[in-house]
Amino acid sequence: MARKKEIGRNKILNIAYRMVVKDGIESLTARNIAKAGHFSTQPLYLEFNSMDELRTEVLRKIAENLKSNILQKKYTGKPMIDMDLSYIDFAKEHENLFRAMFVDGKFGSKIISDTLINLGIAKFKEQYKDTKHPDEKIMNIVIANWITTIGIASLLVNGIANFSQTQIVNVLSAQINDAILNDWLSESSTVSLFETDNKENKKKGKK
Repeated sequence: MARKKEIGRNKILNIAYRMVVKDGIESLTARNIAKAGHFSTQPLYLEFNSMDELRTEVLRKIAENLKSNILQKKYTGKPMIDMDLSYIDFAKEHENLFRAMFVDGKFGSKIISDTLINLGIAKFKEQYKDTKHPDEKIMNIVIANWITTIGIASLLVNGIANFSQTQIVNVLSAQINDAILNDWLSESSTVSLFETDNKENKKKGKK
């Protein structure tokens, strides 16, 4: 009978996920994962082709948790505003992960970017059920909303400003209404929440 694997892919991924949430992306090394799980680095390289593959899987796990759990809290009954408030709470509760994703620019990923944009589009359509805006317009509204939300979260996490929930809701509501009336992003050919990936890909292409 074949010996049952004690250190499987899911166990390694769960350990890596908890490490990133607690300590940020800088903690995610083969040695640190092995130490946290009390095993050698060998199972890690048996289950994953590389650390890049492991990081990608961690990103997918974070993105799924954002979409299904973290950004689904209820505050005001307005889906888009509730998503924004959920994200701001997430940033304050998981400061290291938030910094790695946005502030430090070390965790930029299309996986998370697409998740936030797609969820934002779904929440916008839920909040504005009768909308007749074309998809491009909705996309620009959602991106503008995320820029504002991430900016507020950054101010709070870095202790630069302090806002009440009412003030935050008022700012977010005003920004969404303004984006509906004025398409400030239409002049830009490409708008991305994550420039890190694009820059890294360009660098790789030059080598």
